[in-house]
Amino acid sequence: MRSREWLQRHQIAVYAVAVALAVGIGVGRPSIASFLERLITPVLAVLLYVTFLEVPFVRFRAAFTNGRFMAGALGLNFLVVPVVVYGLTRFLPQEPVLLVGAFMVLLTPCIDYVIAFTDLAEGDAEQVTAATPVLLVLQLLLLPVYLRLFMGSQIATVIDPEPFLEAFLLLIALPLALAWLTDVGAARSEIGGRWQAAMGWLPVPMMGATLLVVIASQLPRVQDSIGQVAAVVPVYVAFLVVMPLLGRVAAGALRLGTGESRALVFTAVTRNSLVVLPLALALPAGYELAPAVVVTQTLVELTGMVVLTRVVPAWLVSESSEPTSAPAIVPDE
Repeated sequence: MRSREWLQRHQIAVYAVAVALAVGIGVGRPSIASFLERLITPVLAVLLYVTFLEVPFVRFRAAFTNGRFMAGALGLNFLVVPVVVYGLTRFLPQEPVLLVGAFMVLLTPCIDYVIAFTDLAEGDAEQVTAATPVLLVLQLLLLPVYLRLFMGSQIATVIDPEPFLEAFLLLIALPLALAWLTDVGAARSEIGGRWQAAMGWLPVPMMGATLLVVIASQLPRVQDSIGQVAAVVPVYVAFLVVMPLLGRVAAGALRLGTGESRALVFTAVTRNSLVVLPLALALPAGYELAPAVVVTQTLVELTGMVVLTRVVPAWLVSESSEPTSAPAIVPDE
């Protein structure tokens, strides 16, 4: 148990080591990039399975009863973020390969390490975890709509619906079903309980493994086109600045408590680069740089999270900012 708590307390250090190893492998052994690329989807599926196990399934139902938080999360991610992203990308070179990569990653809210960073900032990580299924389903449904809206009808011939269906089955339906079966098994048998307890060790190591596989497999793409990819970095940084502020404003307007407000800030700012990467990899010839644009966002965001996990609880959503007159929302158990 102590080792598990140690992993949770030092997860940023674990991720930093994973990124450093990934850079070393990507630079020193670029020949294995294609092998690592084939591991992305199965590693992500395991990561999401152990992520869904973090919260009992009764909490998934409770998420829908917390109307104010869900309204804030959905409104920010699917109404406010698209407007912000469209405005920020006006400053990019209007090259389809850069735009499609930036849109794919910035228009999709994170469903994995957002939980860890929310927890580090002492936010309501359970609420974020419970909201992940609906966030993932809606982003997969709405991403093609936003791409067509922002890039025109030409994108319709580029986006293949098959990877979206595959992502839904492998990265949502399968991990969620297995997590539910594990939860049921743990309640009915000692062996099931032991299995669930063992899986509780895996979220941090699996996130580290995912970062390693993703970055090491995609780094060779970035090396050859560093000038083009660098153009998106200021947009990613601006997003990291703008969205926490808008998240704080929304939390205040909804009169959320401190923990929920911090959770709302993090779900508004963190993006789904790891899960959306298989979709970027499925783009046709001419869009080979798009996955590198997606992975670059991961590197920028991880750096920003080191700052935000300290800034959000200390300044942006401090304990003293919790509303006193808002009625408490008690999840329906």
